[in-house]
Amino acid sequence: METGGGGGRPPLRAWLAAALTAVLWLPASARAGHELPFYPSFYPQEIKIDSIEPASAAPLVAKSAVQAYVGGDPFAGRKLPADMAPAESLGAFLVVTLNPAAPGFDTAERRCERARRIVGSLVPDPSWTLHAYPVTPYHADYLEHADLIPAVKASAGDTFRLRARGPLAERAAGKLRTADGAWDATVEEITLDELLAAQRTGLNGSLGPPWVKQGWYHAWLLHNGSVADPAARQVAAESYRRLISGAYDGPTEQAALERRLVRALTGGCERMEAGYMLRREVYSAEFSQGIENIVADSQTGFNSAAFIRTVKLKDFPWNGWLRVGIAGRPTAAWNPVGGFSDPAGRLLWAALGDPATFPAPYAADWVPNRVTATPGATAGAIPEDALKPDPGSGPAREVGKGKSAEAQTTYRVGASAFHDGTRMTAADAVYPVLLAARASAAKGRDWLGGVKVLRTETEVKKFADISFTFVTPVIDVYTTGALDPAERQAAQPWSPVPWTVLTLIEEAQARGWAAVTREEAARRRLPWLDLARDAKLKAQLAGLVDTYAAQNYIPPLLKKLVTADEAQHRWQSLRQFYQRRHHFLVTNGPYQLGKWSEASVTLEVFRDFTYPIGVGAFDRFALPLRAWIVRATAHGDHLEVQADVERAERFLRSYRLLREPMGTVGAEGDKPDIPLCRFVALSPDGEVARVGSSRDVQSGRLVVPLKGLAKPGPYTVLLALYVADNTVNPQITTVSYRPESAP
Repeated sequence: METGGGGGRPPLRAWLAAALTAVLWLPASARAGHELPFYPSFYPQEIKIDSIEPASAAPLVAKSAVQAYVGGDPFAGRKLPADMAPAESLGAFLVVTLNPAAPGFDTAERRCERARRIVGSLVPDPSWTLHAYPVTPYHADYLEHADLIPAVKASAGDTFRLRARGPLAERAAGKLRTADGAWDATVEEITLDELLAAQRTGLNGSLGPPWVKQGWYHAWLLHNGSVADPAARQVAAESYRRLISGAYDGPTEQAALERRLVRALTGGCERMEAGYMLRREVYSAEFSQGIENIVADSQTGFNSAAFIRTVKLKDFPWNGWLRVGIAGRPTAAWNPVGGFSDPAGRLLWAALGDPATFPAPYAADWVPNRVTATPGATAGAIPEDALKPDPGSGPAREVGKGKSAEAQTTYRVGASAFHDGTRMTAADAVYPVLLAARASAAKGRDWLGGVKVLRTETEVKKFADISFTFVTPVIDVYTTGALDPAERQAAQPWSPVPWTVLTLIEEAQARGWAAVTREEAARRRLPWLDLARDAKLKAQLAGLVDTYAAQNYIPPLLKKLVTADEAQHRWQSLRQFYQRRHHFLVTNGPYQLGKWSEASVTLEVFRDFTYPIGVGAFDRFALPLRAWIVRATAHGDHLEVQADVERAERFLRSYRLLREPMGTVGAEGDKPDIPLCRFVALSPDGEVARVGSSRDVQSGRLVVPLKGLAKPGPYTVLLALYVADNTVNPQITTVSYRPESAP
């Protein structure tokens, strides 16, 4: 087993050695006295992740020996030391689930009345916020639900009997807690990690379905199993189906469906949210050894792709040694298909693997990273030479004449080198699609119409006497029928793992050496497949690599995409990589696995000059700004919104946030962003009449268009302002509006 290095900041001699190595590693043209204009990958040259319990982590963070602590707060209940800064994100829900056998819970009206009284009787605690609704201010769709949150007041004299699960629930239940005997309700803390754990597994370490951060989706996961009324279950199921399949016409109908779904899930009050808990994580902001740039995702905190891609140390412009602490040791296997499922594994994979896209840190949409998708025709003919897996275990074959698809999407894949020195090709991108389609077809779901590699584009960017060459395979994917979320992700041609490693994973399963998921490993009584820490499996795979190198082996699915010479080069390169690195966890991600032990992992930056993303690429997320509605008034067929906007003023290694009227010019001539004003207009009967957004500024005010609202009577308009896609905890203003045509 490999072992990690020591903690703390390296001495000056080590720093100079590393700097000299970095300089010698650069292309010759970069050593001719020119500053490199492009540094591939992201800021730290090394990331060390240590498993440290909070009590032990506190003094290390306080002196910047550990610069960030992931997943919790080692100073919980205490004042933060100097030079420490917090970052908050949605951590958990506190929920009350009624006992269906308890007396007095026989109707929805009685259940809701009792549930609200139970929530009102819980003991207040600074660690959680009272909020009796599943969509919170930390969800991007909070505005669409803001009027539906029920008011809950404390009820004196109630004597409910409450079961409690978890420390927070025990504190909240207080004297109403019962250990045994009859009970009225269960109070429990459900962490967001627990809620989403099963949704994040999939080929290449999936980050979840497209709606993984939406409040309506979390409501579905929290409540779907507890709805008692058959009619409500049917409404919820149909609304959910339409939302995940896109069966709605525009944002207004989408918002109406989301509200209908949550109402159906929560209307019977079999389960009710009492509130939510924020996760507080801390980092060092010390002037020299602290962190300058950092991003905490609104729902996953520091354990996110955005954190790895933005974190920057103050002492180093594009390198440095980042030390991160995390509670709990790694328990999940390290494999890119069904592993990396625990918190330590997710953080590790965020650096080793490179997602096609990753969740926007302060919103619910996705940020393009290595792949961009352009939807094409909704229906049409499939090219004859497009490839599709053989129904059995044979090769991929051309689809032939007369085949059609319901949808076509063109993908542009940002290729680069793998850690074993080989170059990514279209075959690497297409292989996971073919594997997933073959597995689905074996289960009766033949969703793939065909895959066609259109071309491979080459772009040369020249800066002075330095040239960078980037390669982009362009691939069309044709699908038939409606795709479920897993199939939709599987249809995306991307993997940070070379086809050789995916082949090893397939063979390890087929030969009964290991299983890719925890569940399959338990069912088949096999080891959970680990490409780095399982010595026996690595020896078996090393022998297989030797055999495949001698045979120039090409998987059947890739016979038309890989030549014998390419296969020989790939297997020989993988064999040499294993001899050097002693593991098979090869990716084309920004960091590569260096050393590891049971409690520590060291990652080394992979500054490959074909890697298409450079340091600073996502710095726009490092400083989320806010805006506030000062005044909103109705004028004819529109609303006018007067706003204040934050602007960051930087100096040295620090900054300050200034709240100024929208359009104010700063000292250096910079203007604050124009915020996006999103609105939801509710008709007199409370239904969604219009959803939209505006950045139209007239006479210094944002204009919200409301012309054409059909029904007469007073409308309620919900307004919120967002700066640069920061949707977290917005100020929501409610305005009464009556259309001019109303009587």
